[in-house]
Amino acid sequence: MFKVGIENTKEYLHLLENKKVGLITNPTGVNRNLKTTIDILNETTNLVALFSPEHGIRGDLQAGVQLSDYTDPETGCIVYSLYGKNKKPTKDMLNDIDVLCFDIQDTGARFYTFIYTMAYAMMACAEYGKQFVVFDRPNPVGDEVEGNILDINFRSFIGYFPLVQRYGLTIGELANLFNNEYEINCDLHVVKMEGYKKDMKYPDTNFPWVLPSPNIPTVEATFSYLATCIFEGTNMSEGRGTTRPFSVIVSPWLDHKSLVVELQKHKLEGVMFRTLFFTPTFSKHANKLCNGIELIITDYDKFKPVITGYTLLYLIKEMHKEFAFNPPYKIGLHPMIDLNTGGNFVRLEKRTLNEIKTMIQKDSKDFKLMKERYHLYD
Repeated sequence: MFKVGIENTKEYLHLLENKKVGLITNPTGVNRNLKTTIDILNETTNLVALFSPEHGIRGDLQAGVQLSDYTDPETGCIVYSLYGKNKKPTKDMLNDIDVLCFDIQDTGARFYTFIYTMAYAMMACAEYGKQFVVFDRPNPVGDEVEGNILDINFRSFIGYFPLVQRYGLTIGELANLFNNEYEINCDLHVVKMEGYKKDMKYPDTNFPWVLPSPNIPTVEATFSYLATCIFEGTNMSEGRGTTRPFSVIVSPWLDHKSLVVELQKHKLEGVMFRTLFFTPTFSKHANKLCNGIELIITDYDKFKPVITGYTLLYLIKEMHKEFAFNPPYKIGLHPMIDLNTGGNFVRLEKRTLNEIKTMIQKDSKDFKLMKERYHLYD
């Protein structure tokens, strides 16, 4: 029977016995019966502190919303925010714990902030001599690798290490890679899953899906997210404020019928496109009637989301004088499009679409050779 890490009690209870425990989690930290990891550890260990990633431990906050420390009403534990002024746990936060645990369902995408919350926590544990335990969960998009490797000159909280967009590792395997390849060197223990095969995708596990953030409502969205998240750095809506975030891209000026005709010429496998009209309720183009296209994934094994995303972006840019990269979407010194793509080659038109495809093929092959050293499952 398939089990996620938190259900594999024989592998971790001894690690937490007689220790003060901290936990980084969110609503995805549940067992098969949807009992939360917070409740499980509160009942079986000395849970003394909780740590919140982006969107909060209850998953109720939209992207980018920062929060302050507070007391969790259900457990009485203090909740430290790791998505506010501190993204890395401070010495004071860790003073009263012996071991810091992590249990969050990842999406398998380089630009998802939870993996860097984990990395920063690992760095803090290495610095302050705390053990770090990861309860492993599936990579919902499987073990395939696709994308260009991030140029660390464009590192940020949505891309800190030189990963490809689709890195094909579970959260526990990724923790091992971070620890060794990037020399974090914390006292790391990964609690493995049972009954997991490395080529599984989330539907293969028959495990209940809990949305990891407000705009990743379905398993399908984890696949389309890898294609459309780059539109965050443009003046097109990536679907926030619609009922299909990251599965639709919309704008008031999009020639969606012509776009679908051009997309069909590229013979992208595993996906179909349909035209639609939508009025986003918030975020870009809020309360404006928009033209859009919807990605309908027909074959998870054949779908190449990263190449699909770049193809969409290049076609839209070529076909529409209204298209622009979005200056307000900026973190630090770099525009959002550079941070999402892992370089400035799109914004500055340094590479054609075919050259990007060649780069993706090479970078994917190089990254795959490295990441295979960290597989925990057959």
